[in-house]
Amino acid sequence: MSVQQTITARAIRRLIIEESKRANVGHIGSALSIADIIAFLFRSELNFSDPEDPSRDRFILSKGHAALALYAALHLKGLLTRDELATYCADGTLLGVHPEHRLSGIEFSTGSLGHGLSFGAGVALASRLSGLKNRAFVLVSDAECNEGSLWETVMFAGHHKLSNLVAVVDDNGQQALGPTKSIVDLRPLGEKWATFGWRVFDTDGHDAGRLKDTFRRLRDWDDKPSVVIASTVSGKGVSFMEGKVEWHYMPLSDHQYGLAMKELEEAPEE
Repeated sequence: MSVQQTITARAIRRLIIEESKRANVGHIGSALSIADIIAFLFRSELNFSDPEDPSRDRFILSKGHAALALYAALHLKGLLTRDELATYCADGTLLGVHPEHRLSGIEFSTGSLGHGLSFGAGVALASRLSGLKNRAFVLVSDAECNEGSLWETVMFAGHHKLSNLVAVVDDNGQQALGPTKSIVDLRPLGEKWATFGWRVFDTDGHDAGRLKDTFRRLRDWDDKPSVVIASTVSGKGVSFMEGKVEWHYMPLSDHQYGLAMKELEEAPEE
């Protein structure tokens, strides 16, 4: 265990850049995209201090290729040491590009896109049947909403009125091969979730105040699951990465690493 630190989006972004450079691994833009959401959830929203407590809230990163943001949050929360974090993508590590459930703090192994929400619905239903009051939070990508298995779960959760299930869509408008709207355009996205019986909330996924207000509103459970559609920018926080599809998979050069770290050092703390 490491000492718990203040969980901020800037701290998460710095760790993303440091560890992706050390490991020479991509998926940087995807991880930076969710840094504000992850920071808010782990700092303010999740009941998640003991990963063995059966009454804990569950967090499932369905877009598993952004796992480095989650590892950074687990480190800042005191569940991973800095030395353990520095094994990201090394031989023999549990910290792979996609999260592995054998690592403390990781609920399910994810990364096969479209499946994470199914895990979350199962957790939510099991909690209800067990009389527990915890919630399941599932972070999915907007491109993941192209997957049929996700919509099967949206229908299932709406039918069973899983009010303890919260989906968060990282709506950055981008996937591996280009703009999401050019590949399979799902707009208006919120209307589709609402059709299947979900409460829909739209917010700015980079604005801590907006996130706080949004999640406060959905704490008033009724008889429906909730989805938060969070507008984000891929690569957020590093200007030369923002909105650039190549940072879905490219690693950093030494020069780019220096530029990115300089920007993050000069960025205001949230």
